[in-house]
Amino acid sequence: MAKEKKGKKPHKNKPTSKKYSKYQIHGDTLIKARFCPRCGPGIFLMVAKDRVYCGKCHYSEFMNKPK
Repeated sequence: MAKEKKGKKPHKNKPTSKKYSKYQIHGDTLIKARFCPRCGPGIFLMVAKDRVYCGKCHYSEFMNKPK
């Protein structure tokens, strides 16, 4: 029987976190995306075309529909 190699496992790169896409820099100011009013700062709201949604507590706000 053939022996398997032992030793270090190959390094796998992890994908970068999407939380960094919620911050924008304009000049010297830092602009943060909207936070969830129930969960507090640090929990961002997902923005869809007709609503904003919190994935943690399932809070949602619907945008006004144009008439």
